[in-house]
Amino acid sequence: MARDLLRPCGVKKRNVWDVLGHLILVVLAILCVLPFYMMFVNATHENAVINSSFQILPGQHTAKNYLNMASMINVGQGLLNSALISVSATAGAVYVSGITAYGFAKYKFRLNGFLFWVLLATMMLPAQLGIVGVFQLMNALKLLDNHLSLILPAMVNASAVFFIRQYIEAYFPDSLMESGRIDGCGDFRIYHRIALPIISPALATQAIFLFVGAWNNFINPLVLMFNQAKFPMPLLVQQMSGTFNRDMGVIYLGVSISVLP
Repeated sequence: MARDLLRPCGVKKRNVWDVLGHLILVVLAILCVLPFYMMFVNATHENAVINSSFQILPGQHTAKNYLNMASMINVGQGLLNSALISVSATAGAVYVSGITAYGFAKYKFRLNGFLFWVLLATMMLPAQLGIVGVFQLMNALKLLDNHLSLILPAMVNASAVFFIRQYIEAYFPDSLMESGRIDGCGDFRIYHRIALPIISPALATQAIFLFVGAWNNFINPLVLMFNQAKFPMPLLVQQMSGTFNRDMGVIYLGVSISVLP
């Protein structure tokens, strides 16, 4: 009897905390989405309106802004360049990181632990510190102003190797390797036919982060690329914002198109 009397109070108290928690999450979600919403809204207004007032609703100058942007940059070529670089870099990085992590996790060779700690140590170094070395390397390889100069360095990612290695150790037991060897599989066949399907969730997770990083990469193209016809979209948007009389509506539209993927 007493338990039945107390149960509604407990349910009510739990519901209050659930509602409060959801309200907090809704507010945080709005704060996260609001900058993107304002960016898309400003992309539909002309420069004078953006500079003179705060707009909440979309305008009617999207087509005009796009024509002005198309007169400054080649939007289609920029998106194609970004897609080519991002997809190639992501595919290469996922494969290289996966097979590297597999080697660290399942093959106990000499200096395994030391080399893995060296790999982790590189995660503490800002990528900008290596840009001079990357420039000299690509110059020696005759790859400056070539999309390969952006794709090849992006294929080596220490954080992806670390994440996938932890996943392999947790979800890919050694017994599966031994079963494959009993059936006559070589090391590469074990990885591609047995390990790869099991670790695909980890690869897919890293592919998202790798693609976003490659798509938004700005510093490397700025240093390694010289021909505007080969520029990815972030660099083309920067080219528009570098003029003295810059049109904010056009810049917002360029950024909006760039972040859509």
